[in-house]
Amino acid sequence: MPWQLETPVSAIIFDCDGTLSSIEGVDELARHNGVYHQVQTLTAAAMGSIGINPALYEQRLELIRPTQEQVHALGQEYFIHQTVDAHAIIQLLQRLKKTIYIVSAGVYPAVLKFGQLLQVPAENIFAVKVFFDTQKKYLDYDHHSPLIHNQGKQEIVAQIKLKHPKLIYIGDGLNDLSVYDLVTRFVGYGGAYYRENIAERCQYYIQMPTMAPLLPLVLTRQEQKKLLLPEQAIYQRGLEAIKRGEVKGAR
Repeated sequence: MPWQLETPVSAIIFDCDGTLSSIEGVDELARHNGVYHQVQTLTAAAMGSIGINPALYEQRLELIRPTQEQVHALGQEYFIHQTVDAHAIIQLLQRLKKTIYIVSAGVYPAVLKFGQLLQVPAENIFAVKVFFDTQKKYLDYDHHSPLIHNQGKQEIVAQIKLKHPKLIYIGDGLNDLSVYDLVTRFVGYGGAYYRENIAERCQYYIQMPTMAPLLPLVLTRQEQKKLLLPEQAIYQRGLEAIKRGEVKGAR
């Protein structure tokens, strides 16, 4: 199996929206506030064609102006719509002593809540901070965050790489592709939002709505042998998906 890693990696970095969870969080906030179509158009452009930039980031939040309560509730929505097998895979990777990170251009309180529900340490979760006034209404966001720029994830991943020289990244958008040359293996995820232009640029691209195919792509043969029976079942589902051709580049 030429796609199987020969040497172990020590960390796996996940994108959040459209990867760990099947929803785009900012679009869900927009839906609650009656501006879904305007915001969704901007999100689609950010993820698939023009990329994220400060002007677009600000435009979406100004259209939505989410309350603090809505942002915190979004963390639970992420968890409800988590990608199939994501939680189990994170747990088994941590059992195998892999460090898990979430790097997202989403709003920090929601991504933090989701990550904690997935049992990812808070210090390993990166997203964009937002600020509220004393009435808990939207005030502003962190204009200095690198994550509001299309190349911003490079900066975060470069920092992580200092601690984990061998790591894997999985994501679904243009801003995720910016880290491609920094990581040992980049896995594109199209199970929630299939994007042809992203798929074309990925060596491996998952084309089904489950995280199971990731498992064979991140473990060596020796690590596979350490899996418990329920974990082996996930691995086999992922392996079958690869055999069916549902992971571009891994046949």
